Amino acid sequence: MSKLADIHMQVMWNRLISVVEEQAQTLVRTAFGAATREAGDLSAGVFLPDGRMVAQAVTGTPGHVNSMAESVRHFLNEYPAATMADGDVYLTNDPWKGTGHLNDMTMVTPIFKRNKGNARMVALFASTVHVVDIGGLGLSADGTQVYHEGLFLPPLKLVERGRMSDTVLRVVRANVREPVQVEGDLYALVACNEIGGRRLLAMMNEYKLQGIEKLGEHVIVRSRTAMLAAAREWPRGSWSYSMTIDGYDAPITLVGKLTISKTGIDIDFTGTSPCVSNGINVPKSYTDAYTSFGVRCIIGGHIPNNAGSLSVVRVSAPEGCIVNAPFPLAVAARSTIGQMLPDVVFGCLHQARPDQVPAEGTSSLWNVRLAGGQTFKGVDPEQLKGKTRFNVVGFNTGGTGARPGKDGLSVTSFPSGIRNVAVEIMETLSPVVYWKKEYRPDSGGAGEHRGGLGQIMEIANGEDAPMIISATFDRIVHAARGSAGGKSGGAGRLSLKSGTPMRGFGRQVIPAGDRVVVETPGGGGIGEPQKRLREKIQRDVEYGLVSAEEATGVYGYDPNEIKQ
Repeated sequence: MSKLADIHMQVMWNRLISVVEEQAQTLVRTAFGAATREAGDLSAGVFLPDGRMVAQAVTGTPGHVNSMAESVRHFLNEYPAATMADGDVYLTNDPWKGTGHLNDMTMVTPIFKRNKGNARMVALFASTVHVVDIGGLGLSADGTQVYHEGLFLPPLKLVERGRMSDTVLRVVRANVREPVQVEGDLYALVACNEIGGRRLLAMMNEYKLQGIEKLGEHVIVRSRTAMLAAAREWPRGSWSYSMTIDGYDAPITLVGKLTISKTGIDIDFTGTSPCVSNGINVPKSYTDAYTSFGVRCIIGGHIPNNAGSLSVVRVSAPEGCIVNAPFPLAVAARSTIGQMLPDVVFGCLHQARPDQVPAEGTSSLWNVRLAGGQTFKGVDPEQLKGKTRFNVVGFNTGGTGARPGKDGLSVTSFPSGIRNVAVEIMETLSPVVYWKKEYRPDSGGAGEHRGGLGQIMEIANGEDAPMIISATFDRIVHAARGSAGGKSGGAGRLSLKSGTPMRGFGRQVIPAGDRVVVETPGGGGIGEPQKRLREKIQRDVEYGLVSAEEATGVYGYDPNEIKQ
């Protein structure tokens, strides 16, 4: 290919990225649910007619994008391209064919281009949102089968030749606690894929393209070649790492073996704990998504994410282990385990190049899921009379592990990339009141480079009524570990303001007049704490990130040097 042709391809590639980003922004602006509108819990992308992902939006989460990359193939298996028509739209929330649990709705829209009266499919647009409720027990780890977790929609046709299926919408509305929000999110998915298709057709007309196969093949091949080159810059070999986390009611051990060879990167989770009876099991698609993302954070991070670059990272896990859960196991809280997998990948790569890999972090989200005004076990129904019915989720997290040459990020959602939902939004959507939301001092693991801090939140029902929290919180017993002499981050904690400790997993009652106190974990540190620069310790103390006691007792800092 000539240099001029390369330039033409690059121009069209840049345009394609803008198309999928507008697709994602349409979803953000039209979605009803706060998870999409405020936190950015979504994905959007364009695919070749054979189901290979060409481009993804910048806006979105790895768990959605990378698993959605495979879900389009499942749609094509159920509905071959030859049977699709202009105006059709397809939908599923199948955890094993979508993005890992029932609350994620994935939608696929074929796009047709007309030429001399004939219509030809030129692409497929796909997008995913997390809906606030899907029925069942609600989003918690308490279910023991996927049937407990809500409405299960196999791949089906939601729109046929431009006409919405009222039957599907009626079924959805009848099975969820927030029908307006959920139905609104489905219409937002339809809209964003339609906008993506319009922009793609405009681009094709502008560049006089009859298809995007040539452009897509160019991007996919170049991306695969670049990813292979990036992998070959690392030493060849195999490295293993294990990490123990809390689990629902017993510890879970995640074991990974990473091998770099001339053909790519393989990660094998043989030795990982088996599936459990509660909903923290992980479908393989979600395992693939976060494992490959962990690799891409360190190797080939600058390379576009598509079918080509993803093909270089191969993930295997024995069926029946917790990161390859078969149907119909419960999987609602799969992110609690799945988002820990980049830490396992980092632990392997640290042995190859310790100067390029961060320490362990909080990793899995500490989402505060609250519900009120509805009956639940342990609450007198008389206390709920006249109270507001609500079901909200606030996306929150703790600190990341320290980075090579840098401190960890405080209260930052990694690896999910999801934004925190503002207190004002939560208080607008429901009667909950946030009495405190602040950094958690001393929660960042001590080290030459300190781990990121967690946060402390105190939350109550402003109507002086009981409410329920659906906890899916890990790293309460097993904190994020430091490396190279760095200390572990602070462990998380869940309790009532009145002093009663609460479990990290499961639905639990917050009594009327009491508050729930959420203390999220901190990330691990890197390097011996005594090697930390004195001015950094001084700054941490002045800002209230590290206490004077921690500075002297752990960092070995002279208290006379600390300016209170």
